[in-house]
Amino acid sequence: MRSSLLAALALALTLTGCMGTVAPAPAPPAPPAPKLHVETFGQSASVRTLVVVLHAGEPARIEAAYGFARGAAAAIPNSVAVALLRPGFSDSRGKASPGQQGLGTGDNYTQPVLDVVAETIATLRQRHPQAHVILVGDRGGAAIAADIAGLKQGLADGIVLVSCPCALPEWRAYRATRDAARPWKAPVASLDPLRSAGGVMPGLKAAILVGADDQNTPVRFSRSYAEALALRGIDTDYRILPGKGEAILGEPDVLAATQRMAQALDGNH
Repeated sequence: MRSSLLAALALALTLTGCMGTVAPAPAPPAPPAPKLHVETFGQSASVRTLVVVLHAGEPARIEAAYGFARGAAAAIPNSVAVALLRPGFSDSRGKASPGQQGLGTGDNYTQPVLDVVAETIATLRQRHPQAHVILVGDRGGAAIAADIAGLKQGLADGIVLVSCPCALPEWRAYRATRDAARPWKAPVASLDPLRSAGGVMPGLKAAILVGADDQNTPVRFSRSYAEALALRGIDTDYRILPGKGEAILGEPDVLAATQRMAQALDGNH
């Protein structure tokens, strides 16, 4: 009996040695790094909403975008908010994104800019594959967000446009009457959100907010885009904020519109 047990044990050891050591499964590849600089706010084990904020051109508006992203991450459950530095821009701490900034006359909403912004958003979406993506754009950032919605279908589930120069040629002509010293009449390669609106998919949600007293991007440039979306059957929340000017990203109405959109999208999971 003892010899039989010893023989069985020897056979088991021999078979184990023949099988060799099982190699551990390789770790999944890390997501690629974003093309542009991003500041990320919030943490969640299960991210259901990804808010991507695109700033307006002035340094103060970049900081406002950071503040909005911080507030959105705190206010929206199971969310992460990312403030994205547009190509060629830098913040007050010296963080910068590669590329050309443009002259600030509506000349940097070009196809190359849209491509690199869209690629960065796609990378962020890859990191949070279960999340709905909401793009929040302030003025020039709003024009870029609107163009992405019309030309890069499926990248965003919702857009929140703040003080948008959404009828670009008409807005540049208007600005030329108020600031003749800058090259507002020079030809540009920027893409007009009003013309790209025909590509916005019906399932996308939109919120468009503008100050009633905005002298930089008056109400009519947001209204025309809101009407274009409505004609396509897009779920659009269009609001004119009484007594407000152009710097409205920090207004409670904008965060509330983003919260409502996140809640509506999360209900569609």
